[in-house]
Amino acid sequence: MRFYRELYLSENLRKKKDKIIKKMEQGKFPLKLYVLVMPSDGENPLEYYRTALMRQGIFPHDDMLVVGIASCEADAMYMVEEIAEEVYHKTGDLDIRGYLTNKLNETGEENARCCTS
Repeated sequence: MRFYRELYLSENLRKKKDKIIKKMEQGKFPLKLYVLVMPSDGENPLEYYRTALMRQGIFPHDDMLVVGIASCEADAMYMVEEIAEEVYHKTGDLDIRGYLTNKLNETGEENARCCTS
């Protein structure tokens, strides 16, 4: 699991960012949160999952790039909308995957915090 350096967060999670990431790096996924990920398969630009599912081992999360952490499903949906608006305003299109990938490539590996969970 990798974490996007410019991680999108729900407002109420901003002060807890490091603590949440540390727990997730240790494989201790907080039950009530949602993660926004850029799937490695290339089908969808973004997907979001409840972290409780990750505890069950349903999703192989070794290669996931987490771009956001939301406190509830409504925040996760809002965050997707917020990212789409940012992409549109900065690029003039809605290529979310391309935008995030370009931001990763601009700074290289240091733009993603890696862990093994």
